[in-house]
Amino acid sequence: QVTLVESGGGLVQAGGSLRVSCATSGRTFSTYAMGWFRQAPGKEREFVAAINWSSGSKYYADSVKGRFTISRDNAKNTVYLQMNSLKPEDTAVYSCALSPRLGSLITRSGAYDYWGQGTQVTVSS
Repeated sequence: QVTLVESGGGLVQAGGSLRVSCATSGRTFSTYAMGWFRQAPGKEREFVAAINWSSGSKYYADSVKGRFTISRDNAKNTVYLQMNSLKPEDTAVYSCALSPRLGSLITRSGAYDYWGQGTQVTVSS
C-alpha cells in the first residue's frame, strides 16, 4: 500500500508564490512517476506537472509552463511543486499522485493508481 500526503497549500495574492509538497510512504520502490493534478470548483481535474522518478524527466501543462516547477527528493520520497507568478485561475485543490506503471502516459490521470487527499490553493486578485 502507498500513502500520499500533501501539504503547503494556502491563500496567496496574485503574483505570489507557494510550494506544495507530497510525502509518500509504503511500497514506493515501484514508483514510475509522480504527478500533480488540480481541480477547480465545477471543473474537470486537469494535469499540472509530472516527473519520471528514475530519469527525472519533467512534463508541464501549457498553462503552468514557465511558472511552476516540479522537483523531487528521492531520499525523502517527496515531490514538490513550486508555483510562482500565481494567477486567480490557478485556484484549485491540488493533488499529487503516484504511478507504478512503467511506460504509462503520465500526463493522464488514468496512469496513476495512488492519490493524496489534496490541498487547497487559493489565489486572490
